[in-house]
Amino acid sequence: MAELKIISMEDVAVEEVEWLWYPYIPFGKLTIVHGDGGEGKTTLILQLAALLSRGEKLPCDSTKREPIKIIYQTAEDGLGDAIKPRLLSGNADCSQIKVIDESEASLSMLDERIEKAIAETGAKVLILDPVQAYIGANVDMNRANEVRTVLSQLGRIAEQYRCAVILVGHLNKAQGNKSNYRGLGSIDFQAAARSVLVVGRIKDKPQVRVMAQSKSSLAPEGESIAFELDKENGFRWLGHYDISVDDLLSGIPKEKKSEQAENLLLEYLSKGKYPQQVLLKKAQAAGISKRVLDEAKKSLGVKSTKEGSGWYWELPEEKE
Repeated sequence: MAELKIISMEDVAVEEVEWLWYPYIPFGKLTIVHGDGGEGKTTLILQLAALLSRGEKLPCDSTKREPIKIIYQTAEDGLGDAIKPRLLSGNADCSQIKVIDESEASLSMLDERIEKAIAETGAKVLILDPVQAYIGANVDMNRANEVRTVLSQLGRIAEQYRCAVILVGHLNKAQGNKSNYRGLGSIDFQAAARSVLVVGRIKDKPQVRVMAQSKSSLAPEGESIAFELDKENGFRWLGHYDISVDDLLSGIPKEKKSEQAENLLLEYLSKGKYPQQVLLKKAQAAGISKRVLDEAKKSLGVKSTKEGSGWYWELPEEKE
């Protein structure tokens, strides 16, 4: 039996979270990036790796950074015919990107080579793609007790070496569009991760893919970020994109949300002025973001007036 030891919170030092990419990927923690097959998860990760290898700014982030070393493990694509060409297309400094040789023995999360490789190379990012291939032959992804042991070991390594560990995976085939219902195996995966990112495509614009954050334990959730991926133009960052995780998974296009927002405003404002705060709450309940609601307000020419301590919205007067 272990000896009882009590820790006083008074003696615990406060630590500031360090970020690889705020608020999406923290250093020293586990991050999950998942989505359906063929949605662009690996391409997204390789484009990020290319930027990090050169010390360049990441999308929608002005942080200055130095080039860092990355360990990238893949079990689905060939290094020479698939991975390196995609890295080169992103102008990666390939000398900064390392791979643990699996020619003699396959790698798993509990493999001591992971910690040795991070210590030897000084890597600040470890990517396992897909995580399903590295969970271990004797580990059932749907059994919480087995998954917890594996993730605990990986989390310890991430924290000890201040290394951002990114687990790329496929969403399961569960019914419904809620991201937490379709996550990787046991719910312990998402519980252990400090950030969970979902990658999907816009239904009516298949060349447009979006990365949306479904969990952020260390900071407010970040805005969704879009990128374009097609055969003619290749990869291109598009910037922020206003869509929720669940709308992304259900395939609801941005234009549909704008239409919903306009209909909501017309429904409540057609009889006269209405409290702004109440409208914001009704929009939130309908899954409409404040940005989309503001765009609908501008499109309809809705006016804001202050009465007492509150603001009211009303439709413009019709011209005769």
